[in-house]
Amino acid sequence: MQTPSIAVDVMGGDNAPAAELGGIEAALHEYDLHLLLVGRKDEIAPRLSAPDSYRGSYEILHAPERIAMQEDPISAVRQKRDSSLMVAVESVREGQADAIVSAGNTGAVTTATKIRWGVRESVERPAIATLFPTREDDYTILIDAGANSDCTPVQLVQFGLMGSVYSEIVLNKKNPSVGLLNLGEEAVKGNKLTKEAFTLFEQQPLNFTGNVEGNQIADGIVDVIVCDGFVGNVVLKLSEGLAVYLRDFLKEGIYSSWRTKLGGLMLKPVFEDFEQMIDAEEVGGAPLLGLNHGCIIAHGDSSPKAIKNAIRVACLCIRDKFNTIIGDRMAELNLTEAEQ
Repeated sequence: MQTPSIAVDVMGGDNAPAAELGGIEAALHEYDLHLLLVGRKDEIAPRLSAPDSYRGSYEILHAPERIAMQEDPISAVRQKRDSSLMVAVESVREGQADAIVSAGNTGAVTTATKIRWGVRESVERPAIATLFPTREDDYTILIDAGANSDCTPVQLVQFGLMGSVYSEIVLNKKNPSVGLLNLGEEAVKGNKLTKEAFTLFEQQPLNFTGNVEGNQIADGIVDVIVCDGFVGNVVLKLSEGLAVYLRDFLKEGIYSSWRTKLGGLMLKPVFEDFEQMIDAEEVGGAPLLGLNHGCIIAHGDSSPKAIKNAIRVACLCIRDKFNTIIGDRMAELNLTEAEQ
């Protein structure tokens, strides 16, 4: 296989460029790949070792501007053509790289990639697919996790198909089950969007199992959970916050007395497994599915470990050709708003 080439938005995240460069160094030591480091050269070059000291290779693409988290995505994409994000996106468009990794402004990443690359045939909007840990020591896919706040029923069904294909490729699930996140299991429950989407899902060649309630997400009863990006991002952030709170609560309780310390020592393997399961850094980043090229979006406050794993996910995206397969399947379904 050809060595994967990935453009990394070095200036994108909350902790940039330190976190990005730490993750980049770890990836260069561990993986056989080529990285395009996009950002301010004077801040990048002094922090890295010579290229021949790594297993992988890199080059620096100078980009003097940066898109901040609080900026309006559309305005930023239009006005900051020399930003690290836009230069990274253009490097893929021009064939210098196969995919990008960014921990920057999600709206700007989504807008820039959709405008400059375009989406696959029969895909109206790209969507973020994130892995959500379940009770079965497995993962379910939550889509959309934040790219699209307002959606149509057709778009939700498209998300379901893209998530189903991703589940087959990444989790090796055969005929993945798809559920619609709702406030009740009954078909009559929900708002106008979810009711219409439910009816449309039943008409498609998907393994649609019906509605899924919020308290069932971690049960692993379906392989793919579909929702709009507003709901999905709230679910994701709430879950991350609760997981961190529970971890800290348990640690505080364990170290409160010698008895609890003794019990904690006996349960240490269990707690280690739990911490690894809820560790978002292990996942690293989530693919933006449905585009013509590969895009991995990492959390804004990603650590070096998370950035390294986001780069790993980008390598998988290139190797397994997620978006090509998704595009072929979407063309077969050929479900668009114009046909409704």
